[in-house]
Formats: sequence, C-alpha cells, structure tokens
Amino acid sequence: MRVICTAPCAMASLPRSGTRRELCLWPGLRQLCLRKNLLYGFMRFLYLPFKTIHGVSRSFRVSHFCSFSMLSSSLQIEMIPCLGDNYAYLLHDVDTGTVGVVDPSEALPVIDALSRRNINLTYILNTHHHSDHTGGNMELKEIYGAKVIGCSIDRDRIPGIDIVLNDGDKWMFAGHEVLVMETPGHTRGHVSFYFPGSRAIFTGDTLFSLSCGKLFEGTPEQMLSSLEKIMSLPDDTSIYCGHEYTLSNSKFALSIEPSNRALQSYASQVAHLRNKGLPTIPTTLKKEKLCNPFLRTSNREIRESLDIPATATDAEALGVIRQAKDNF
Repeated sequence: MRVICTAPCAMASLPRSGTRRELCLWPGLRQLCLRKNLLYGFMRFLYLPFKTIHGVSRSFRVSHFCSFSMLSSSLQIEMIPCLGDNYAYLLHDVDTGTVGVVDPSEALPVIDALSRRNINLTYILNTHHHSDHTGGNMELKEIYGAKVIGCSIDRDRIPGIDIVLNDGDKWMFAGHEVLVMETPGHTRGHVSFYFPGSRAIFTGDTLFSLSCGKLFEGTPEQMLSSLEKIMSLPDDTSIYCGHEYTLSNSKFALSIEPSNRALQSYASQVAHLRNKGLPTIPTTLKKEKLCNPFLRTSNREIRESLDIPATATDAEALGVIRQAKDNF
C-alpha cells in the first residue's frame, strides 16, 4: 500500500503501535528523551534562519507531501526530501519501535520527521560514502545515539561508522531480515539493502529509475554485475533510490529507444507526477526491466541508436550508454 498525502502532519494520523513502551530500553530514557526534545527545539531555533535562506531541503517541489508505504505488517517507510534532489528514507518497525534512516544527506529534515512522529532514531544505513548520502550522520548520531551501518570497504570513508557489513551478510532490522548486496560501480564500496520479506531494496546511486549511477570509481563491468544482482530479485520488488532524476532520465531513454511503448507510457506518467511536484519513487523492478536502458543493454534499437556493434558485450554497451547519458 502506498499513500501520498498533502500535509506534512498527516503522518500523525497513522495507526500507532501498542508497544511504544518498548522504546524505553533503559531506566531514565523518558528523561533523556525530554532533554533531546528540548535540544531539538533549541536547534530548530538556531537553524531556522539558515533553513529559510537556503531552503536546501525543500528546493525540488516535494515539501507539500509526505510519502508513506507499508512494507509489511509492521514495517513502515517515509520518504524524506533532502538537499536539491536527494531522498532519505525513514524506516519504522511499529512493533518494536526500532527506527532507521537510509542515506541522510542532511540532519534537519530527518529530525523534523522524527519529531513529528515522536520517535527516536536507532540506526543510520549508508549505501556509500558520498557526502550527499552521509552528511547528516554525525549530527544524528550525536543527538540520538544511533548506530551507523555501512560497507566494510568504506569503513574509513563513512562518517561515524559503527557496524561494518559485507556482501551476502544478513542483518536484522528488528524482526526484518536485511540482505546486504555489494553493488559497486558508482563507488567501489557501494552496497544496497534488500528486505526480502517486504520485497523492497534501497539502491542508493547504483540503480535509479530509468538510469544507473555515474561510474566515479568503478568500471562498466562492475556496474553491469551490480545491476544483474538487482535484476535477479523478484519483479515486484520496490526500488527506493537516492535521487529524483526520473524526468531527465526519461528524456534520455526516449532519445535512444523511441519506439518502446512501455517507456512512452511511463515517461508520460513521470512528467505528470513531476508537474504536480510529486515523487516518481518507488519504482518497481518489472517496470525498470521494461524501460531502463541500462537494464536493456542487448536491445537492438538502443544499440543502433548509439552505434554499438552487435558483437559488443553487454558491459561494453553499458559503457557506451553511460557515456552518452553523461553527455546528454
């Protein structure tokens, strides 16, 4: 189930768990939470002028909505717009009160969401080390005592990292299994977090809707391997990526595969959503297989559009497509 609501405070109307007391993990937490709330209010007073001047977390026309999904019977996700076009994702297990945030590029929007729902932060999950995905780590860790989780390869590049994970590791978020998938290409230490019980994956900057990440530290072969890992998941998997790039991605995709009817239809939907200031995320793996040129490297029309030889490997084709996208 996915709900788009028109008021930021609408989250307050969601059903609340009957086990809110489980948030009190040690004596005196009530007093600690009170001190944190006071600290939060003081911080908002200090930050307000800067937030008003810069407007960084509200600059791409998504401030008027909140996006809420029920991933399973007890796991909720809230999309949090950050910076110019980033998305962070707040995870809340309502049975245990466990809360996580994926890729907090800045702290204040996350603090806003936590305060609005009157919940504490337990974990920070980073897909990779770039500052537009980790910029809020230290401030959130200082305020809430949250544990920072990331790839062992990036242990020296992710701020405040506490828990290091590797490809194939299975980690538990409350009662929900999380499969860690190394997905390098954009960076060498990139991971994606897959929740198999909820059919949801957080792909950071590896897979976007209708595109993939730039190859800053990796090769086309690495990116292809990463995308193939993701493509092996069930078609109904929901994809939560790190940026709202879909409109521009759709224009490039149509330029190299103009006869793709599924892509034409999806591009129209994307334009409609963005004209209303609404998100295009999450997408689904099935939709991306039908429309995303980076998952369609053997497609004849795409290859002919970019003069990619029929004898070229899929990795070579991906490299050409990526270069064409970079120059689009």
